[in-house]
Amino acid sequence: MLNPIKLASKNFLSSLDTSLEEFLHILELAKNFKNKDLSIKLQEKVLGLIFDKSSTRTRVSFQVAMSRLGGTTVDLNPTTSQIGRGEPIRDTARVLSRYCDVLAIRTFKQTDLEEYAKWSSKPIINALTDLEHPCQALADFMTIKEEFLDFNDVVLTFIGDGNNVANSLILCGALLGVEVRIACPKGYEPNSLLIDKAYEIYENKNLLKITNEPNTAVLGANVLYTDVWSSMGEENQKDEKEKVFNGFTIDRDLVSKADKDAIILHCLPAYRSKEITDEIFESHKSRIFDQAENRLHAQQALLSCILQ
Repeated sequence: MLNPIKLASKNFLSSLDTSLEEFLHILELAKNFKNKDLSIKLQEKVLGLIFDKSSTRTRVSFQVAMSRLGGTTVDLNPTTSQIGRGEPIRDTARVLSRYCDVLAIRTFKQTDLEEYAKWSSKPIINALTDLEHPCQALADFMTIKEEFLDFNDVVLTFIGDGNNVANSLILCGALLGVEVRIACPKGYEPNSLLIDKAYEIYENKNLLKITNEPNTAVLGANVLYTDVWSSMGEENQKDEKEKVFNGFTIDRDLVSKADKDAIILHCLPAYRSKEITDEIFESHKSRIFDQAENRLHAQQALLSCILQ
């Protein structure tokens, strides 16, 4: 039976907080959980959820994952706790370390997440920041592996805003040696520091391409991926972005330029007719709801490695 391995890094703040071997091990564990070939019970373990941003998939998948592991979850809503009244992170982190075994945090600044990690004696998981979404990337590459069995010769094209999801895809692509193409309008490229970090990891520097031409980026791609154009906290930019992102919608024309067996991914929620057409969202190529389900299995595997 495949058993969880203890991760070398206590925290999971970034997609680069796992080695290649650890990343692949988590995906294999997740596969076993999904197929019901593995049952692990972490009795009396407690997961604390601190979400400064709204959530459906991340919150529910973490709660269900922890329940399936035999543990419990405490939902620390900032509006009903002292966190929302401005209690310093260093105080909150030290107190919650006495109650919980692990904390999953969704917030805006990556530096706030790092502050939690500095003061907490228990592991911290990045449940999304403005910089990265590493738990989403675990589910994404699990879905890709389900489809193509391995990552050899897979080309992943992300079309849209160079946001936290794009950043994590880039870092995971570098770790796995997957060709990643990011197509976004000028001025909306992914974080430059993370791009530089990815180039340092890639053995073949040509496997990462950042472009402003979606039609070029999709040529022969095996995976087409998109996300909302305006992330949480950017609602005031919605109208402006819809103008700038004209031509970056995954539609029939773009899909026709990809590999004939290409699949479609979206981390949800989706705005039909904006970043993706309804036709493509509901097409036979879509693996969007498999991808959403895999959040549960990937996070169950991650929690197993962190808590065992």
